Amino acid sequence: MLKILKGGLQTTVQDLGRSGFQKYGVIASGAMDPFAHRIANLLVGNAEQEATLEIALVGPAIEFQEQTFIAICGADLSPEIDGSPVKLWRTLSVNKGSVLKFGAPRSGCRTYLAIAGGISLTSVMNSKSTYLRAGIGGFKGRALAAGDELQIEKLRDEATDALAKAAHQEVEWQVPAYRYSTEPVVRLMRGRQFHLFDDMSQKQLFTEAFSISTDSDRMGYRLEGPRLSLIEPKELISEAVAFGSIQVPADGNPIILLADRQTTGGYPKIGQIASVDLPLATQLKPGDRIRFKEITLEEAQNLFLEQEQQIRQLKLGIQLKREE
Repeated sequence: MLKILKGGLQTTVQDLGRSGFQKYGVIASGAMDPFAHRIANLLVGNAEQEATLEIALVGPAIEFQEQTFIAICGADLSPEIDGSPVKLWRTLSVNKGSVLKFGAPRSGCRTYLAIAGGISLTSVMNSKSTYLRAGIGGFKGRALAAGDELQIEKLRDEATDALAKAAHQEVEWQVPAYRYSTEPVVRLMRGRQFHLFDDMSQKQLFTEAFSISTDSDRMGYRLEGPRLSLIEPKELISEAVAFGSIQVPADGNPIILLADRQTTGGYPKIGQIASVDLPLATQLKPGDRIRFKEITLEEAQNLFLEQEQQIRQLKLGIQLKREE
């Protein structure tokens, strides 16, 4: 069992999202950084879609009421166990009674805590993800707070032995850390309405930097910078949107749609972030800057396939390491 001593800024239960229900108007939600979420689960022997704790900027304090194994992947929020710093992107053994705390953020803004066996919660529409606005999923549909207790699924004996071996080898190996930046160059495809924007706006999208506004959350990042304009005003029929779609409302300030995005949108979409670069965008915090580099759909698909192959190889490597 986990006991939350302090909730932090926003600590929620997330998995890979509530798929298959957007046609009914149900928000997908899920981890903002799917890559870090997946790797954290692999490091503790969980299925990639198992729920983790998504921790934003100011982390919680968590007491482990039984011995277990964890992995922390994503932003570096200066994690410590019983006052001693711990490293990210590796399997860690945690003793009964130990307390995990976080300090100042060093890079990125969201980190993911995976616990071996997974978090024992009832799924809502096939997902444990928390959707805060509707109050569904996760732990009572809300962010974690002091006094909350989470049950953890029990591990098989052979799984415990393998994780113990991996934890003891932590000095020797770890998964290569994802490199986050406060001004990343994110690869972007042209959106369905790119042609409706004037020449200057099309050029500025790929040559100018934009800043993340303070008016940003898990639903979307509002960007500040050059104002993007249509050639002429145009009414559009609402259509489906995706994680990483960039819409431009009438004020000309783009919005990157994120994990808690709406299911449809009527604003023109000027771009679509390649899925492999979503972590670079979602790990930004207000005041950070972002630039875009144009790529084609085919290039984005090839990058996706390359990343999936890397994750498969990483999964196999982790399994082999435990069997040594």
